[in-house]
Amino acid sequence: MTRRVSRQRPPCPCGLEETYDNCCGRYHRGESAAPTAEALMRSRYCAFVKRDEAYLLRTWHPRTRPPGVDLDPGMRWTGLEILGTTDGSAFHGTGTVTFRASFKGGSLHERSRFERVGGAWVYVDGEFLD
Repeated sequence: MTRRVSRQRPPCPCGLEETYDNCCGRYHRGESAAPTAEALMRSRYCAFVKRDEAYLLRTWHPRTRPPGVDLDPGMRWTGLEILGTTDGSAFHGTGTVTFRASFKGGSLHERSRFERVGGAWVYVDGEFLD
C-alpha cells in the first residue's frame, strides 16, 4: 500500500490561514495594496519575518520613514497576535492596531498608528506598551 504525503503549504507568517503567496506575498510583490490598517500591520510583520526591507520602507509614512531599516539576521519572529484595532477600514483615513509580536526569547507589545496617503495605508509610528 502506497501512502500519499500531503504537501500543503504552511499558513502565512502573519497568522492567517492563507498561504504567504495568497496573503501577504501579494502585497510584498506589489500586486495589490493592503485594504485595511490591520492588513498592512500583518503584512509589515510578515516583511520583518521575510527580511523585506524594501516593503517596510515603501509602507512607511514619508514624514516618519527612516533612511533604512537595520534588520537583525539573528532575529527569529515566532508569531503575531492582533489585540485590537480602532478604525483603519476603507471608510477611515487613520487607524490603530494593537498587537503582540513574539520572537525567540521575548515579545514586542505595541500600538501602531496608520494613515492613508494617496489612498494607500502606511505605518506612521508606534507606542511600546508594557
